[in-house]
Amino acid sequence: MNASSDRYTTFVSGVLFPLHERLKGHATLRIRRELEQSQWWPPERLHDLRQRRLQALLRHAAVRVPYYGTLFQRIGLDPAAGVRTEQLSELPFLTKDDIRANSDALKARDARHLARFNTGGSSGEPLIFFIGRERVSHDVAAKWRATRWWGVDIGDREAVIWGSPIELGTQDRLRMLRDRLLRTTLLPAFEMSEARLDGFVAALRTQRPRMLFGYPSALAHIARHARRRGVRLDDLGIKVAFVTSEMLYDDQRRDIEAIFDCPVANGYGGRDAGFIAHQCPAGGMHLTAEDLIVETIGSDGRPVSAGEPGEIVVTHLATRDFPFIRYRTGDIGVLDDRQCPCGRTLPLLREVQGRSTDFVVARDGTVMHGLALIYVVRDVPGVVRFRIIQESLERTRVLLETNAQFAADAAERIRAGIAARLGAGVEVPVECVDRIPDERSGKFRYIVSQVHAARGVSARGRVA
Repeated sequence: MNASSDRYTTFVSGVLFPLHERLKGHATLRIRRELEQSQWWPPERLHDLRQRRLQALLRHAAVRVPYYGTLFQRIGLDPAAGVRTEQLSELPFLTKDDIRANSDALKARDARHLARFNTGGSSGEPLIFFIGRERVSHDVAAKWRATRWWGVDIGDREAVIWGSPIELGTQDRLRMLRDRLLRTTLLPAFEMSEARLDGFVAALRTQRPRMLFGYPSALAHIARHARRRGVRLDDLGIKVAFVTSEMLYDDQRRDIEAIFDCPVANGYGGRDAGFIAHQCPAGGMHLTAEDLIVETIGSDGRPVSAGEPGEIVVTHLATRDFPFIRYRTGDIGVLDDRQCPCGRTLPLLREVQGRSTDFVVARDGTVMHGLALIYVVRDVPGVVRFRIIQESLERTRVLLETNAQFAADAAERIRAGIAARLGAGVEVPVECVDRIPDERSGKFRYIVSQVHAARGVSARGRVA
């Protein structure tokens, strides 16, 4: 990056973007600076901060939020007496159904400037909820901090491969002007036709971004398309590819890193739960521990130890306007009790294994990660894209997009391989189709298990 480009990035990150945030009523710059200090704190000091913020959130919720005022009264909780983080597991969970049924009651009586958001509903009915300026400021600041870990900053050229209707539906003139000033180019990930992929590759070669941001499936698809076309993307000077919002598979990371010639930084979070964790250059997935208390629970609802898989439960400490307290995300992950070699004391998320619907159930009730079936299909020559849909314990359907390299007997080999993993008597039709659609959000799902969604599965490996 040349000197004038450096100066422009410094101007955007130090003046323009902070002014933009201040005009929106956000304290993003101040919070980011605080986070860049607290990431090095001794664990005891970080624990004390979380303790104070948790007690403040619970006291506020008891008095100002009708849903929690009623709930705390019913269970006999007096936040004024103090609730320690270690006691959080004694509180009830907040589920998506609770939010749908109590949307108005979850709003604080003194809440102002609430923004309406929703999840994409990729595994069921969309979730509608509300976010205040405090929460937005903290989430943006956390993402900004993690971005800077990789030697890039707001104002560096960025290509965003995204498909959320929220982003794409608000591209008015003001938003387009802001993106132009921040040097952000949005490439809609709704459609991945050959012509659209050619356009993405051409745009990247023209823009020469310093960083990429998007779904891992979309970035990997673009990278593989460029390789098939014989177009280089490793000479653009890209420093990092940030991926989020989907499961990141090893082959996707490998291809993105090789074809773009840059490291992949995995991020985990969502509109509902917040900016939960982000990978640093040393490899650790650091939790945003100043703002979030993250638990993992088993099928019995009790916390599991570090190193064991469980459903991720989040308490967001910057959600006084619409509290998320012990919110069940539906994602399966593993916490870590090690410290990252980078020296940051933020606790680690060892891995995210995907949504509960990314797991499949064998005929005998054994639960396995969808990778057990993905491996059967992924490396078959001629398979361009695929989706595995477990419709019942007795039937799992495989959709394939293929090219001329797909052999005549390949479908039967896929069918037999998946049937062997799911058990005797399982029907596995394999269908070659012209196109497998993305989700409405632009994401792509390799595994869809309707069995798991309907019956409930323990992350430890048996049907609950």
